[in-house]
Amino acid sequence: MASLHKQPGRPHWFCAFTDADGKRAFRSTRTADKKQAWQICQTWQKSARYGRVGQLSPERVREILSSGLAEIYLTANKARLPGGTVRDWCAMWLSGQEVSLKEPTVERYKEIVSHFVEFLGKAAEKDLSALSETQIEQFRDAEAKQRSRGTANLSLKLVRMLLRSAVAKDWVSRNVAAYVKALPREEGSRRHLTIPEIQRVLAACSDHQEWRGLVIFGLYSGQRISDLYRLTWRAVNMETGDIVLRTRKTGRPMAIPLIKPLRDVLDQLPASDDPNAFVFPTLAEAKRTSVLSNQFREILVEAGLVEPRSHASRSIGRTGRRERPELSFHSLRHSTVTLLKANGVADGLARAVVGHESAAVNKHYTHIGTDDLRRAMERMPDLTVG
Repeated sequence: MASLHKQPGRPHWFCAFTDADGKRAFRSTRTADKKQAWQICQTWQKSARYGRVGQLSPERVREILSSGLAEIYLTANKARLPGGTVRDWCAMWLSGQEVSLKEPTVERYKEIVSHFVEFLGKAAEKDLSALSETQIEQFRDAEAKQRSRGTANLSLKLVRMLLRSAVAKDWVSRNVAAYVKALPREEGSRRHLTIPEIQRVLAACSDHQEWRGLVIFGLYSGQRISDLYRLTWRAVNMETGDIVLRTRKTGRPMAIPLIKPLRDVLDQLPASDDPNAFVFPTLAEAKRTSVLSNQFREILVEAGLVEPRSHASRSIGRTGRRERPELSFHSLRHSTVTLLKANGVADGLARAVVGHESAAVNKHYTHIGTDDLRRAMERMPDLTVG
């Protein structure tokens, strides 16, 4: 049993308790407030009791300290210490995001937070300060096994944001997710589309003007589908002969030369007096990259490059891990680099043209002008004719 004692001439209360080795300990609580001293004494006694039976894990220590300090704070300030359970904070944080973010982003955040809370199970009902690096690492690894490394790293990034905000609001004193490393990127299984395959894809979408145009833009700009289908006429400058956009993934501005295949696409599309109108308005209505990725896969099926998806269940669920396709719209990005290199453009320059982020590219090709890009892109063969 723990007990409090006073020593003559000393203002602070002393706690007598049995330590983790089973020995009687006598220690100053360093407070003259008896209620605070009693909470400190009980915390020591509780920790020692778990220690004697080999159950004093780092997570248990954080839980005991959190509970004890909350009671001490309540006694001293007549108010509860800011904080609550993991589930409480997740709900509060998401509520704040709904005010400032767009609906698709909020839905993505909700999905990840739901996975996180579900993974924690009963631990989600414990105080947020009891959350450990080990639990964050285990969540990251579970996401990688069930989905992909990329998804796991995205989930880890969100948990870091969530806990960083908790630190700012004094719910916790430390962001344990900040010390958990992201997983190394998976070796991609995607490959580039060859010239004959690109021609088959163009033939397969010949009856859909916007899709044919988007494929050509993918090939002769090297940009991602998420940036191209949202392209507006404001970004197009026929006088200077380029398109300027800011990529969604990296946030970097890109100047894309309007070489002949791209000009031909724009000349055939109905222009708009509204500079904010989409270049590909029908495709922009999809509003989600995943929808367009699925549509492009149907084009690949029509071109005879991939097999139709089976409707038979694979028992992986809507959130389960799926195989990374060998061919996708992103393959056009690889084709751009491949064709540039095949036509005499240096590897680093070819990657810089499409906006690859790497140390080698950043070191040698950070001052590429539009004329350099144009000369490089004009080396590519025109696959849109004939």
